Amino acid sequence: MSESAPILSPDTTRALITRYKTRLKTGGEALREAYEARPLTDPILKGRSHLVDAVLADLWQDFQLPAGASLVAVGGYGREELFPCSDVDLLFLLDSEADADLEERLAQMIGLIWDIGLDIGHSVRTVAECLDEAGRDVTVMTNLLEARFIHGNRQLYDAFETDLRGLLNPGQFFKAKRLEQEQRYTRHNETPYSLEPNCKESPGGLRDLQLIGWISRAAGFGTHWRDLARHSLITDEEATELRELERFLQHVRIRLHHLTGRREDRLLFDHQEKLARKFGYDATETRRASEVFMQEYYRTAKKVTQLNTILLQNFGVEFFPNRYPAAININERFQCVRELLDVRDEGVFDRHPSALLECFLLLEQRSELKGMTARTLRALWRGRKLINAEFRQNPTNRALFLRLLQQRRGVVHELRRMNQYGILSFYLPAWRRIVGQMQHDLFHVYTVDQHILQVLRNVRRFMVAEHAHEYPLLTRICTGFEKPWLIYIAALFHDIAKGRGGDHSKLGMKDARDFCEAHGLEEPDTALVVWLVEHHLSMSNVAQKQDLSDLEVIQRFATLVGNERYLNALYILSHADIRGTSPKVWNGWKGKLLEDLYFATQRLLRGATPQQALGTPIRQEDARNLLRYYGLRPGTEDTLWDQLDTVYFLRHDAEDIAWHARMLYFRVETGEPIVKARLSHVGEGLQVMVYMKDQKDLFMRLCGFFSRLGFSIADAKIHTTRHGYALDSFVLLDPGQELHYRDLINLLEHDLTERLATHAPVDRPAGGRLSREVKHFPITPEVSIRPDERGQHHIMSVTAADRPGLLFGVAETLVHYGINLHTAKIATLGERVEDTFLISGPGLSQDAQVLKIESDLLEKLAV
Repeated sequence: MSESAPILSPDTTRALITRYKTRLKTGGEALREAYEARPLTDPILKGRSHLVDAVLADLWQDFQLPAGASLVAVGGYGREELFPCSDVDLLFLLDSEADADLEERLAQMIGLIWDIGLDIGHSVRTVAECLDEAGRDVTVMTNLLEARFIHGNRQLYDAFETDLRGLLNPGQFFKAKRLEQEQRYTRHNETPYSLEPNCKESPGGLRDLQLIGWISRAAGFGTHWRDLARHSLITDEEATELRELERFLQHVRIRLHHLTGRREDRLLFDHQEKLARKFGYDATETRRASEVFMQEYYRTAKKVTQLNTILLQNFGVEFFPNRYPAAININERFQCVRELLDVRDEGVFDRHPSALLECFLLLEQRSELKGMTARTLRALWRGRKLINAEFRQNPTNRALFLRLLQQRRGVVHELRRMNQYGILSFYLPAWRRIVGQMQHDLFHVYTVDQHILQVLRNVRRFMVAEHAHEYPLLTRICTGFEKPWLIYIAALFHDIAKGRGGDHSKLGMKDARDFCEAHGLEEPDTALVVWLVEHHLSMSNVAQKQDLSDLEVIQRFATLVGNERYLNALYILSHADIRGTSPKVWNGWKGKLLEDLYFATQRLLRGATPQQALGTPIRQEDARNLLRYYGLRPGTEDTLWDQLDTVYFLRHDAEDIAWHARMLYFRVETGEPIVKARLSHVGEGLQVMVYMKDQKDLFMRLCGFFSRLGFSIADAKIHTTRHGYALDSFVLLDPGQELHYRDLINLLEHDLTERLATHAPVDRPAGGRLSREVKHFPITPEVSIRPDERGQHHIMSVTAADRPGLLFGVAETLVHYGINLHTAKIATLGERVEDTFLISGPGLSQDAQVLKIESDLLEKLAV
């Protein structure tokens, strides 16, 4: 390699860049046109690989690289699957260390490859270096496993390939790749059902199929799905299905690249509707075209994960055949093999269809079983179609299904498995319609079936003593609840009618009643399940949108639930349901609202007086005890409390009442604003108290200040004392979860006090960017102002897409019209806000004025 050759001149380099850039562009456009005329995956993927091969081979000649080197395609490029905007992985393979001349040539060639528009990943290594890296890093081994010769020294490449094969340990490679998949699943939240999945990396994506291909290559089983069938690792039918699944995912990725013009593998909301049209999907009466398309994507991803599981188990048996003891018989239908449930023979389900449910019951009952063997999964998948109307009407099968819900362990795990392998869809026909169905309400982040299973998981978690520290009250209620499996049934059916059009709660009631009656539940149990499905949203709506200090609100809710059994069941289901929508939607503050409503209703149902039901005397007594604990003498609080009415004590808990008293008892008549902040005692976030002489634009000022700091207001209690002071309380959250709350307390107290004391100009929040979700699934804003039942105040309800400064805009409008704000109930559900305000003002008695206020608010809320 010591021979010298001239480096290309600048003019020659520019000419080469123009020539090859044009060639790649022209070739790429021709491939795209051919694909759009006749969408086939092989011609475009192999076509781009061959186009790049030819360009790189010519460049190799242009740079007169030495005879002792080879140009090798690796990774996806190596297996001739080059997507329209994928990077090009290259290995420059050398027979010995590069000298200065070769290093310079390679550097210039690599730079020119970038200049002509190829996004490359490259390495320059000798054979020995390749083998050393591959031995230490499974990722490098994987890349090299798919190596393909392009140009240069063929003998060098052949020797490299032989040496690499000798280095490879298929069993160790298999274990490393399986571990790698587990880590990838964890990175992508272990589910294929994210609303914006990555079609390459997410579970059920192309990477799951590629992993099977890598292991197959490593073991010498071949490079095509049919090769796996020939080795009896899958059936011919499964090989055909795998190829169809692979083609669908390839089409998705190809069209994503064409649509975005870059290497984009995420099915973002921005792209889903356009992709749906490319695939020929149309909107229905109840669903967007994107929802129809995404349901097909999720079903594909689900099948990919099924077949991936089967193949990985089969590979495990091939690589480690003698690791486990002989089979242990369980009964005449099943045995235990390597800690896995195995059918005694593959015709078991044909002869005993009830075994399709029995196998899941055995997994729940026998803790030594860690899953199912591949042949059991395959037989299960084939046998699922035996679950027909006759099967569903069989009393034995109905009893088996109920027993599945009544076990002490494994309930959610096995229901997930039943969903994964299609058993749940066949046993509950209504379930089939919600598998993979998206929910574009901007606060659910799961498909309907996955949300329901998540709710079940939450309910189940309340039943397990090991998790009692998370939600002690709920665990205590659950463990004392007779027949907790009834709540599982309600959870299964609470959203099962989503997407049908109409009220899903009402439609789901019928499905739930039919199920309960068919499965022989007693009438009281059936009534409870049906009622829970009908009213599964009632408790969260009351807690988040109504005034829990209003006795009439509590009385209406107590009348709705009727007794403690219904109250306990609804509290459990409501808590689990909200937590099962999205990590963003749940917070400690919402949990406290549900808990407050639960206890107030419970006291009323137990015969408490109205004041006792709302807990006013209890709160005052508890607050006094806290003040004594902090060392304040009896009566210290009276100066402040004499200025506070009953409404104040109804709207604040004992912790807050005591905190306010400790901060204010010695300065009730202060002339300066007082601002105090602390970490919330009910969960994440900050509690902020503002006390000062009242002024009409105070709420607007505070909203502007908090918004400028990046906080969202989770709750606001606006109170005016008898002597004209504002005592306002807020719960603030950081939507981005980026703030360190403790570090901000002193800053917030100092800056807000200074701004209020100096009558600084109102902070006007900067207009923030709308989330992509809101852009693609907009919410039509709604404003309603109506008198309350007593006629003393008005209730203003606002529904809109969340955005920075929204609450400030509402407050500014109220100030403009001279409206007094008494309390604000803030409910943020993902990207949607549903806020309720208790207001008063002389203009609210005039219909024309109310209409004007509503119109102005709608204009501000429009996005």
